[in-house]
Amino acid sequence: MSEDAANRSPLLEVKDLRTYFPIRRGILKRTHGHVKAVDGVSFTVQAGRTLGLVGESGCGKTTVGRTILRLIPASGGTVRFKGADFFQPRGEELRRLRRQMQIIFQDPVSSLNPRLTVTDIIGEPMRVHGIAQGRDCEEQVAALLRRVGLDPAYASRYPHEFSGGQRQRIGIARALALNPDFIVCDEPVSALDVSIQSQILNLLADLQQERGIAYLFIAHNLAVVEHFSDDVAVMYLGRIVEKAAARDLYANPKHPYTLALLSAVPETNPRPRRQRIVLSGEVPSASNPPGGCPFHPRCALTRLTAASAGAGDTVEIAVGGAKVRVLRKCAEETPPLEQKQSAPGHIAACWIAK
Repeated sequence: MSEDAANRSPLLEVKDLRTYFPIRRGILKRTHGHVKAVDGVSFTVQAGRTLGLVGESGCGKTTVGRTILRLIPASGGTVRFKGADFFQPRGEELRRLRRQMQIIFQDPVSSLNPRLTVTDIIGEPMRVHGIAQGRDCEEQVAALLRRVGLDPAYASRYPHEFSGGQRQRIGIARALALNPDFIVCDEPVSALDVSIQSQILNLLADLQQERGIAYLFIAHNLAVVEHFSDDVAVMYLGRIVEKAAARDLYANPKHPYTLALLSAVPETNPRPRRQRIVLSGEVPSASNPPGGCPFHPRCALTRLTAASAGAGDTVEIAVGGAKVRVLRKCAEETPPLEQKQSAPGHIAACWIAK
């Protein structure tokens, strides 16, 4: 991408996004707390580029994608699409904006209505938005099927007659039916065989090249994200803890959580063997997250630093029934996402990382 293109206003701008789910108890179902699935997430996506969003299962990746599209109501924050606040429009204005923002779901089985034919599944968005009807709609469905690598003769079949990879191609065709500018790819290849994964990823890359589509690519397979994304954001317990260009993040990770994730990626060359970083303890509950840095109860870096720090700079915490000493600042103060001593735009939320 040219420098001029990179300096343009972002297609999508997410700022301080929060999604809390109430915890209700008792006969009256009163709210006793909240599950903070997304807790202050901010990022931007440029037109024609891909932002990979990675992290452990349950960290809030999918909730971010669905909240952006208003499939889940947000508890706070803003989403600006092409400079306009996407959370404010109603009625016809919202209907118009929805044409430009689509989603590819993770499960290619449950995301397709088993009672509808492929023509109805892909053609429904066109009919609802008044783009095409009747014969014209059928011709456009056939063209989309050809583009995603399927025979147009399959248009009269039902979802159960296809393999997992073919179903995902149908899901991609449905997402393309309205010619969107932005697509949330919610783990689009995680349910597929490895050989099929590469075909779907190549298809998505070709479509991006042809149509200039921007992707939010949600995944937990870091090897896939490295191959497919321009930029990568790492999530932990509802927050982004590190964000950088894909090349910079994989070559020089800063946050201890990112280091642990990358150490678990299988290597094609077993020699020299990368040192595996095993995280201690369990992932804290999103309904009762720890104070300070959310990662500090499992962080080996804060323990190592605390070993040589003064007594007043450390504090003892319980992890898995054992007592460990960590830096007081990590346990009591939440670190901001800020520039580190690396490439421009490489930010991490860590008090210790350089």
